[in-house]
Amino acid sequence: MAFRPTQPRSADFNQSNNAYAELSRTIRARGLLNRSRSFYITLLVILGLALVATFAGMILLGDSWFQLLLAGALGLLFTQFAFLAHEASHRQVFTSGRTNDRMGKLLATLVVGMSYSWWMSKHTRHHKNPNQVDADPDIEYDTIAFTPESASEQHGFKAWIVQRQGWLFFPLLLLEGINLHYISIRTLVTDKSIKGRWLELAMILARVTAVVFVLFWFLPVGMAFAFLGVQLAVFGLYMGASFAPNHKGMPIIPAGSKLDFLRKQVMTSRNVRGGWWATWLFGGLNYQI
Repeated sequence: MAFRPTQPRSADFNQSNNAYAELSRTIRARGLLNRSRSFYITLLVILGLALVATFAGMILLGDSWFQLLLAGALGLLFTQFAFLAHEASHRQVFTSGRTNDRMGKLLATLVVGMSYSWWMSKHTRHHKNPNQVDADPDIEYDTIAFTPESASEQHGFKAWIVQRQGWLFFPLLLLEGINLHYISIRTLVTDKSIKGRWLELAMILARVTAVVFVLFWFLPVGMAFAFLGVQLAVFGLYMGASFAPNHKGMPIIPAGSKLDFLRKQVMTSRNVRGGWWATWLFGGLNYQI
């Protein structure tokens, strides 16, 4: 039987693949993808000490509404730990993928209180098809609509929010911390395909129990609730405001479109400049291209 050799449908296909391969070789040759384990270990130690100091300050401060300042600090610290887990998920800390995953899972579940497996699945699908309709979970409707079609499908209170979502974006992020914890636990309970889901669930529940116990043991009930609310609000706002600039407002790729990897990543992303402080504030997420 004779076989007809296949050819690329257009010259652009080979050119794009060659461009990506050449760019990848250049980046690696310049050492831009070299791991800096000492940096991450130093950062982990600093964040760990800051976390211990924050809890110690909370215990020493006692019955004072200045506790809410520490609650805000705790929200910032948990977000920084989430950034570190994100780096581990991208294999930036250790050479071994398994070691990176262990670090990411420990930080995400025991420190931040989120499911690492749920987030990895979602984040991997996002990076595979950023800003592509029906492929990128980050632009699926969830209070905010990213396409006119999605917006037109909403009714009642959902439609009211969508019509004002530009103004409501940051206020809604104050609830994102609660949303992330809720989705993590819900996914681990309902998705039987997640490997080690009960271990992750146990780690998250242990973390939540420990935080709640400390708050309600050392603080009055009303202040403990206020502390928890501020911490979750700051965490959600910081997380959302850090991840959103990467792709929001960039071109949306229609469902079913075929783009090469390089164009797909560059066209839908932006870099946020600002020097070392911006890099620290965004946890490195300001550089997407």
